[in-house]
Amino acid sequence: MSVPARRRGVAYGREHGLSARRACTLFSVARSALGYCGVKPAKDAKAMERMKALSAQYPRYGYRRMRIFLARDGYAMSPGRAYRLWRLGGLQVPRKRGRKRVAASRPRPQAPTGPNQVWSYDFVFDRCANGQQLKCLTVTDEFTKEGLAIDVDGRLRSPRVIEVLSRLVSARGAPAFLRSDNGPEFGHLQ
Repeated sequence: MSVPARRRGVAYGREHGLSARRACTLFSVARSALGYCGVKPAKDAKAMERMKALSAQYPRYGYRRMRIFLARDGYAMSPGRAYRLWRLGGLQVPRKRGRKRVAASRPRPQAPTGPNQVWSYDFVFDRCANGQQLKCLTVTDEFTKEGLAIDVDGRLRSPRVIEVLSRLVSARGAPAFLRSDNGPEFGHLQ
């Protein structure tokens, strides 16, 4: 336990009725250390205030850049001291949030205007209770949100996908567009 923590323990014991001598004995603190007042907080107070002001003025800068600004203002310090003051002041650089950008040159998919115009297909993965992986091919009509086909197996190869799609085309007619997400599972479909 650190010395300041032991001194806090002595103060807590004195608040709860222990004598100073008994509390110092229990926490292994010299009685002469009870009146000690550290010089570090007083020494760091002005630099901390200036660091907080600079942090409010420049919110994107961290403790390294603040150290440079503080040195210009006459508060020269080591990187370790700058970091200690930064953490002590509760200062933190806000996390940058990435902007979601949409490429203007990429054509946007057209919304379907009627049934049987746009079909989308994708693979969904699941596991059985015994740990076996299941692969499900789902085909959906985007206008009616109707599930046209679901084919489930442990392995779905490209001939099976082609068979399911050709069976749907022969039963319902060919759609104008067939959409997929081009995920890694479509690498084997050629």
